[in-house]
Amino acid sequence: MKSKIIAAAGVVAVAAAALTGCATGGSSEAASCTNKIVNADAKQVTVWAWYPEFEQVVDLFNNTHDDVQVCWTNAGQGNDEYTKFSTTIEAGSGAADVIQLENEVISSFSIRKALADISEYGAADVKDNYTEGAWKDVSSGDSVYAIPVDSGPMGMLYRKDIFDANGIAVPTTWAEFATAAAQLKSSASGGVLVNYPTNGRAFNQALFAQAGSTPYIYDNSKPTEVSIDVNDDASKSVLAYWDGLIKDDLVTTDDAFTADYNTSLVDGTYAVYLAAAWGPGYLQGLSDADADAEWRVAPLPQWDASAPVQANWGGSSFAVTSQAKDAEAAAIVAKEIFGTEDAWKIGVEKSGLFPTYKPVLDSDYFANLEYPFFGGQQINKDVFLNAAAGYSGFTFSPFQNYAFDQLTEEQYAMVQGEKDSATALDDLQESLVKYATEQGFTVK
Repeated sequence: MKSKIIAAAGVVAVAAAALTGCATGGSSEAASCTNKIVNADAKQVTVWAWYPEFEQVVDLFNNTHDDVQVCWTNAGQGNDEYTKFSTTIEAGSGAADVIQLENEVISSFSIRKALADISEYGAADVKDNYTEGAWKDVSSGDSVYAIPVDSGPMGMLYRKDIFDANGIAVPTTWAEFATAAAQLKSSASGGVLVNYPTNGRAFNQALFAQAGSTPYIYDNSKPTEVSIDVNDDASKSVLAYWDGLIKDDLVTTDDAFTADYNTSLVDGTYAVYLAAAWGPGYLQGLSDADADAEWRVAPLPQWDASAPVQANWGGSSFAVTSQAKDAEAAAIVAKEIFGTEDAWKIGVEKSGLFPTYKPVLDSDYFANLEYPFFGGQQINKDVFLNAAAGYSGFTFSPFQNYAFDQLTEEQYAMVQGEKDSATALDDLQESLVKYATEQGFTVK
């Protein structure tokens, strides 16, 4: 049973790519540092991370630490990095000491014994610095598998100029959102309000969760047991809503994060970008953004305006790998690299990160920060801080990438007219239960 479960967790990488250019030990990895080592006599901790402008954060850490130095490499973003990490796990060597992970895959790696439990290295000392929801995402019982960095409370980024030109009121509910989509479609410009990507993965899951979906129950202390409920009433109601908009030709279903999609985000093809708090930074970073566009941010629409529920899309952390040469030194890096206000000012102002670190999250500096791209709007105070306050954490499965791939397939079949939304989720439930059982999990 154990070997099957480990194999199941191995599908964390979407694509099976060969490991190239990765060192097999600490000394050779250190030789490939992207950054400058300030104190060559100090312990060196290798780090894989893809945060924007991360080198400035690394330099700040190295300049303020005499005993430990960070040797940073960008091993690829998301699944590119996870593929490399999976290869090192199978090989038993080659991983960095510290690795950036999206929170959704922590269980997929902890079940493979690829991550160190850093509770024994003082993780509890910094727990109070982080939001409750963020800490829940990286821990299980008394075990802590990572130190939180950023999170993704959701809001609605919209083109004020397009809304104003067409007399569209900013929607506060999903019913009003559908009305706005119909209004824009029937306007002289005949525009599209938003895109609903079938490959949205955690985006789609966040929308289901806003309506009350709890798709998985999983505890790392009971690694062979998992509860799966992906065809619940909440998920079905949300997917039926979007399927209705799709059938009425009110939204598009382009794949997210392609070159064409990125162009459509900024050239007026879509009037709305439903985004996490990292979305503004992503949007501003697109090189072909329309300089004349007027962007603003509003709260995510609600199913019931009298009982608002927030949604969270994404979030990442620093984990210490089980291959770390010096786990104690690696834990210092995981705890302290984003553990200062100076580091977070780089993260906020240069990288567009939304902090889980409460000294910054709760500060007047962060609340009052004005964003020129959004007409000087204080988007944190207006939208994202309220959204973050409603986030209490989320549980993913120990085979989450596989589950997301299956969700994408079912939603694509729905869009192609091969099945209705309810059947798509029923088939998803059946396939995931079958998969988990075949891999040796007990499905509750």
